Amino acid sequence: MSGGEIAALIAAGAFAMLVLVLCVPILRLRHTVDAATRAINDINDRTSPLLGNVNTTVDNVNTALGQVQVTLDGVNTQLERIDTITSHASTVSANVANLATVVTSAAANPLVKVASFGYGLRRATRHRRKEEEEQEVRAEIKERRRSLRRK
Repeated sequence: MSGGEIAALIAAGAFAMLVLVLCVPILRLRHTVDAATRAINDINDRTSPLLGNVNTTVDNVNTALGQVQVTLDGVNTQLERIDTITSHASTVSANVANLATVVTSAAANPLVKVASFGYGLRRATRHRRKEEEEQEVRAEIKERRRSLRRK
């Protein structure tokens, strides 16, 4: 055996030792990969029904959202009608206010005149009665004086 052959044998032995040393971590890695595969398969088995339930729930939510959309469309239609009614009520209210102003100004002016005329008439009547009473009193006083003088 020559030196090259011995070196080749040493290299082959070292390589065999390296392979043996690396076999232990590779076997452990295989067990880890197998455990991870089992865990993934277990998770997959458990999540399949959950995903089916989630899909059913999403379908139900989509149906409910469709119904809500139809309801909101109906509400929006009713709100548009209410806006129209409110607009008309506002117009009617403004017209009534204007009419009330016109009626008040038209009726108030003659009423003030009638009230003033009535006040003036009462005052004139009171003044006339007072004067008539004063004339009667004066006439009575004159009559008494005359009758006193005759006696």
